[in-house]
This record gives sequence, C-alpha cells and structure tokens, in this order.
Amino acid sequence: MPEPSPPKRAMCAACLRPGATCICPFVTRVSAAVELLVLQHPMETGNAKGSAQLLHLCLAGSRIASGETFAEGALHELLYGGGRRPVLLYPETPDERSLGLVAPPAFDSRWRDDPASLRLVVLDGTWRKSRKMLYLNPLLQGLPRLPLSQVPPSLYRIRKAHAPDQLSTLEATCYALMQLEQDGERFQPVLDAFERFVGRYEEAAVQHAIKRA
Repeated sequence: MPEPSPPKRAMCAACLRPGATCICPFVTRVSAAVELLVLQHPMETGNAKGSAQLLHLCLAGSRIASGETFAEGALHELLYGGGRRPVLLYPETPDERSLGLVAPPAFDSRWRDDPASLRLVVLDGTWRKSRKMLYLNPLLQGLPRLPLSQVPPSLYRIRKAHAPDQLSTLEATCYALMQLEQDGERFQPVLDAFERFVGRYEEAAVQHAIKRA
C-alpha cells in the first residue's frame, strides 16, 4: 500500500497564508485618496516575510498584480485605468542611461494638490528583480517617479538589507503616501501593524533559539 499523502495545510482565504502564519490579526484598514497598485515579482508571491500582502490588506482599494513582464495592453489598463495619473515609487540612478532605460518625465509637485487623481505604482521585489521589471516593461520607464528622502530607519529587522536606508515595500509605500497626501498620521497605523508583524517573527526566532540551546 502506498504511503498516504500528508494533509494539505489549511489556507486563510483572506491573506492566502497557512493558518499558523495568518497575518489577518495584524491588518488595520486605512483609506487613502491616492490609489495603490503593487506590481509584485513572482518570486515574492508566497514569501512568508514579505510585506506587500499585509500592505494590500490594510489599504482599502489597493491592487496587487503578479508578474515580471506584463502584456502592454494589460499593463496600460492597470496604470491608467479610471483616468488616474500613475506615479512610480522608484529612485533615479546614474547608470540608467547606459542601460538603455528611458529617462522618466519629471514629477510635478502640484499633483499633491489633488491626491485623488493619483495612482502610486510600487514594484515589490528585491532590488535586482525590481530593476529587471523596470527594464522589461517600457511603460514603467515612462512614468514620473517619486523618490523618497529623509526616511527613518527601517523596521524590517527580519530580512537583511543591502543598504542602510533600504525599506520594505510596506514602509516605502507608507512614506510615499504620506508625501503625496501631505499627511504624516493617516498611514502610521499601517506602520504599527508592520511592527507587530515583524515582532512575531522575532519572537519565533527567539523561541527557536531556546529550543536548540
């Protein structure tokens, strides 16, 4: 007789994670005038320590689309559907011209006067993967960019950063929304939720170390 297959772990229908790692208790719903679109690299899908799903569940009206290369028509609808003005959360780097990337148009600071007309586009992936997504999707290259500056240290202590100012997708998005909506308090509850999310993994790591001692 063949060995019976182990039972599949029950998945939460809301956060799409196994019950033991369900993130729904951390979700704090917040509304935003700026609409959020997260383009998630496939390698981030199902990453237990990833922050994009928690961000999506917290921000009302947000969307996540997974892929590395998007069909031009589908991506155009994601970016411009509903008449919103897309703005890419991504820094400009000096070597872009040498890589053949299109120089992005300038971000107009007057757009902050009408945040309800904006769609913030965020690439969720490692620096290398997000750079590849930008390279493979020319529509993304043509978007005006919103770089971040003077942000606090990252709360993302459970993943190794490649730079001191490297933030999680959730943190970077919250600080960008604070800038675009000129509201430093509205999105703080989402950052607080992320702090609790990180704390759970830190506590689990401590318990694991104790058991191995």
